[in-house]
Amino acid sequence: MSKKYKCIIVDDEPPAIRLLENYIAKISILELTYTSTSALMALSFLEKEKVDIIFLDIQMPHLTGLQLSKIIPKNTKVIFTTAYPQFALESYSVNAIDYLLKPFDFERFYKAIHKICSKETPIQQKIKKDFIFIKTDRKNNLVKVTVSDIIYIESLKNYVAIHLNNKEFITYNSLKNIKESLQNENFVQIHKSYLVSILHIEKTTSSSVFIGNKEIPIGNSFKNDFFLKIAQNKL
Repeated sequence: MSKKYKCIIVDDEPPAIRLLENYIAKISILELTYTSTSALMALSFLEKEKVDIIFLDIQMPHLTGLQLSKIIPKNTKVIFTTAYPQFALESYSVNAIDYLLKPFDFERFYKAIHKICSKETPIQQKIKKDFIFIKTDRKNNLVKVTVSDIIYIESLKNYVAIHLNNKEFITYNSLKNIKESLQNENFVQIHKSYLVSILHIEKTTSSSVFIGNKEIPIGNSFKNDFFLKIAQNKL
């Protein structure tokens, strides 16, 4: 990777800027050209200078990061850096490359940069399974379930319930094993007891997702990954 990416940092918290400066200095393909605690000043800079990447906070006075992201040049790649997971969905609407939730470490930062590089080089997509077979009784009878029909999967101690549109199957298994068997990027774990299909989510709040009449809680330890998945998943 020999291409240099000119980048800027816009964050109203100086400690956050210093952290990003440190991370950027560790990656040779990044060239930091400007930092600012003001989105308005950054906008003025962007009107004069070409920038490849902007590391952008969301909650800032006068002009928010989301507002700024909607008026900057389309070819400027945006990586949001924020402490607020609830803006992840809206960040997807402006085609953000990534959404880094503070505090984030260097490994997470590096993964965001890798996304930019990989977008310029086509990557072979993962093969998705169209169906799985599950055991539903003690006679070893197997039922074929079409993966796209699965709405969500619920852990019931030593069993899991696989919920479809108009039926459910209960099988002796663990949520972990079912998740590994699916090998499908449309499924995301949002709670220690729930695995849901993003394709079937109708609405989400900061603490729950809604699928039909079912409200499913989002566990605190799964919240960050879930909102990142929502933001990044192009459906």
